[in-house]
Amino acid sequence: MSETAAFIVIGLGLAFDVFGCVGLFRLPDVYTRLQASTKCVTLGTCLILFGVFLYSGFSGMGGKAIICLVFVLITLPTGAHALARGAYKYGIGMRKPYLLDKYGEAQDEEMRKQ
Repeated sequence: MSETAAFIVIGLGLAFDVFGCVGLFRLPDVYTRLQASTKCVTLGTCLILFGVFLYSGFSGMGGKAIICLVFVLITLPTGAHALARGAYKYGIGMRKPYLLDKYGEAQDEEMRKQ
């Protein structure tokens, strides 16, 4: 039973990783690509690692899978945030339908106050 559950969780993780890759190729700009790929790949990779833990149990491989899961949960969203902020600071714009820029508006208001 636990092997079946592990394979189902790993299969779901692979599906989310595939959806993230499709979003990376299909979406129009860097910000939407980062959003799609980061959310899908984080969830997919965590599901794969949790499935490995379910399959192997409390062994060396299961412990390493949980440690990797924690590092993935910390590093992938942080890296995506850094990439998005760097792209914004560099001046890479959003596509036309996505012209709502709350970060730029907040920066303009802060500059006016000074």
